[in-house]
Amino acid sequence: MPQTSYHEIVEEGSQGLRLDVFLTECVEDASRAFIQRAIKSNLVTVNNRVCTRPSRTVALGDEIHIEVPPQPSTELTPEDIPLDILHEDADVLVVNKPSGLVVHPAPGHSGGTLVNAVLFHCPDFQRPGEDAARPGIVHRLDRDTSGLMVVARTQAAYEALVDAMAEHRVDRRYLALVHGRPETRQGTIEAPVGRSRRDPLRMAVTQAGRSATTHYSLNATWHEPAVSLLDLALETGRTHQIRVHLASLGWYVVGDPTYGRPLPGHPLSRPFLHAVALGFAHPADGHEVAYASPLATELQGVLDALGPAVDTVEATGDAIDRRRAGPR
Repeated sequence: MPQTSYHEIVEEGSQGLRLDVFLTECVEDASRAFIQRAIKSNLVTVNNRVCTRPSRTVALGDEIHIEVPPQPSTELTPEDIPLDILHEDADVLVVNKPSGLVVHPAPGHSGGTLVNAVLFHCPDFQRPGEDAARPGIVHRLDRDTSGLMVVARTQAAYEALVDAMAEHRVDRRYLALVHGRPETRQGTIEAPVGRSRRDPLRMAVTQAGRSATTHYSLNATWHEPAVSLLDLALETGRTHQIRVHLASLGWYVVGDPTYGRPLPGHPLSRPFLHAVALGFAHPADGHEVAYASPLATELQGVLDALGPAVDTVEATGDAIDRRRAGPR
């Protein structure tokens, strides 16, 4: 199979970065260790000359080329990884993903993923979709984000869910604990999200990015420390969208090592972000289904340690009950 090629030109804000750091963001889902191996294997050129030093710094205008061997679908191996399954039928699988689990194989993450677990659990899995490395995956959660995902088991289900995602007919809701408090109890963040020009390992609100929309409402707030629990609903699904949108307004997600801040006295090794609710039209017959997930144990522990909130919002309409799990 032919290799996948990436050709990048170093722009303003990226000069001075290590070569391996720069390429880690350029190659989708690649780990830094994978990029370092590629560099040392003569797969990277800088200004048409092979470079084997991952630590080489890049300069403004440098032309960098990398050849990445593709991962054929035959390399996907079923693995006996525990799955928290909320619903399963012939068309879809609804799972509660734990923090730390990568969704699908990618350069540097050839195994130990949600896809490997699905292959083991579903021997008749049809591996639907257009990308052999991401069979059945119609949306993703970041590795350190926990909560609900739907996986398509058939090609027909995959196509129906992809269309529903594109037309914003899938209800995806999250809970996030952030520093500070919104001035309004609810609102909408509409700002394009794209790769940061200053740091290729981060995303940012940038006019060169893709349109992104996040709705928020205040769930609860505390004074000491000054933090708020937000309900969030996505219209779009850009990379790191929630964390970038919230950070752009100064509402940094607690525990997020990339865009957020730690919470003094409450050690948390992951972002306080959990996909609590998921709803969609079932691809088999179109009937509406909805699922809810309780907060991950480590996140609920943070709320318990904070104690009673000084301000809470009554659950009304389609507000999320984070303590209820299963179909509703």
